[in-house]
Amino acid sequence: MLTSALAGFSLSLALIVAIGAQNAFVLRQGLRREHLVPVVLTCAVSDALLIGVGIAGVGSVVTGRPELLAAVRWGGAAFLLGYAALAARRALRPGTLTPAERPPAQLGATLLACLAFTYLNPHVYLDTVLLLGGIAQQHPHRWLFGLGAAAASVLWFTALGAGAYRLAPLLARTRVWQFLDGVIAVMMVVVAVALLLG
Repeated sequence: MLTSALAGFSLSLALIVAIGAQNAFVLRQGLRREHLVPVVLTCAVSDALLIGVGIAGVGSVVTGRPELLAAVRWGGAAFLLGYAALAARRALRPGTLTPAERPPAQLGATLLACLAFTYLNPHVYLDTVLLLGGIAQQHPHRWLFGLGAAAASVLWFTALGAGAYRLAPLLARTRVWQFLDGVIAVMMVVVAVALLLG
């Protein structure tokens, strides 16, 4: 039983640590000290839900529908390219990157953006529903595998948000925001291109 939970935890952590749209959003919210707890909870609960859906067997249904996978791929690539354009714009306009100069975003708008980064990103489905859900089927205690995977998600998003929050005073410089948004823009383009080519 413990072996299944540890396997789910380690695999989930390995998948989730890679910088992607969702992680970049959590990091940015942590740096801005804005609605961090609701964002972390939304990401962690969403991952747990998607992992559960995959373990329940939905992943095998989706993989049998190539047209659905294609729609998810193209829609996700468009979303990621749009976010890359916004990040590039912020990087090129450093005056808009200083948190003190920007009015705080509303909680509802922030959570909608968080949900978009979660549910419009095809990599989230590939990692949680298809990959983790599929591998869980090979374990004798698949739901414990899922519990371990969900625990890794909670740990990672909490550490990412809290770490950014603690470093915010050091990172509250225009040049750092420019660099961060520039890296985010490049990474989102790379992920989008990989989706379209894969």
